[in-house]
Amino acid sequence: MKSKLNIGLFGFGVVGQGLHYVLNNSTGFKANITKIAVKNKEKKRPVGAELITYDKWEILNNPEIDIVVELIDDAEEAFNIVSEALKKGKHVVTANKKMLAFHLQELYDLQQKHNVSLLYEGSACGSIPIIRTLEEYFDNEELLKVSGIFNGTTNYILTKTINEKLSYENALKQAQEKGFAESDPTNDVEGYDAKFKAVIIAFHAFGLIIKQEQVLNIGITGLHENDIRYAYEKGFKIKLIPIIKRLPDNRINAFVLPQFISKTKQLYNVDNEFNGASVDCKFSGEQFLQGRGAGSYPTGAAVLSDISALSHGYRYEYKKHTQKHASDFTNDVIINVYMRYNTSSDLDKIKFELINETFISDKYNYVVGNINLQTVITQREFILKNKIFISFLEM
Repeated sequence: MKSKLNIGLFGFGVVGQGLHYVLNNSTGFKANITKIAVKNKEKKRPVGAELITYDKWEILNNPEIDIVVELIDDAEEAFNIVSEALKKGKHVVTANKKMLAFHLQELYDLQQKHNVSLLYEGSACGSIPIIRTLEEYFDNEELLKVSGIFNGTTNYILTKTINEKLSYENALKQAQEKGFAESDPTNDVEGYDAKFKAVIIAFHAFGLIIKQEQVLNIGITGLHENDIRYAYEKGFKIKLIPIIKRLPDNRINAFVLPQFISKTKQLYNVDNEFNGASVDCKFSGEQFLQGRGAGSYPTGAAVLSDISALSHGYRYEYKKHTQKHASDFTNDVIINVYMRYNTSSDLDKIKFELINETFISDKYNYVVGNINLQTVITQREFILKNKIFISFLEM
């Protein structure tokens, strides 16, 4: 590639402006943002009008643009932009985890067909280089599990509710004021964002393309002060944790649930908007990475890292996919959970395989025991509708 790259940027929101700032204040890498495509013609932007366009083809059809960077909110339009750029032989960087989770197979195929590179470090875990680490350092080692805190918004809210005793509503408002949460926080607090990232990470950790609808996600909207009190009495913190795990038969399971974390775990001390990723390996044991998971500059830095990598001809090799490191996906697994419920009829609906602990009082009820993950998936809507709180507990 040329010594100074020309970038066509789609989107100039929080991450787009973060990239612009990081790029212009970087001492080791130089590139030029040639055009920025945006949608809202009324919005004022902190760059010259000559950089702005409202026509995506002004970037896609420009032969002088070397790299397309996609940072918009609309996942389907993002897919249209990214796929068109790849078809035109342009390398692409994106941070759109929803778009990737819905279209991994198509995007993988387009890269192979058109011999171009699509990089997306900024789509998972903010500033933590988890994808590059899985692709390069762990490309040959068999992994047993990848888990962690993949969403800075929920981690910030949980930190404030548990450590500082703020209400959920006040903690969410504070996260929005600091720019860690959107005005509509559904994707974050209901675990969709973490699920999308888990699907992406599963591809690089185990080589398996999982359909996002196969993965259970239950977030933190059902959290109650009684659950926080239980965690405090047991010496736990509550975190929203995606788990992607290899089973003994070489199949993969993945889910997103709140989890009670003990003081012995690395994730216990990962608070506020920080993310943490734990990689359990067959030979090298547990590896742990921590970094900022939300905010303009951390994600912008991850995007810039991908742009820099492209300038050196880097591309994902997807070794574990081509070598078929995992056989299939399943939700037929037994997990250990805490479940706060309303009435005994809830237990008739949500059947446990084994109950190890029961608590019944005038204020609230809970059980701790083993349940088939497929049962939780089947009863997900019932759980959410009735504000039942369910949290994973490691056996």
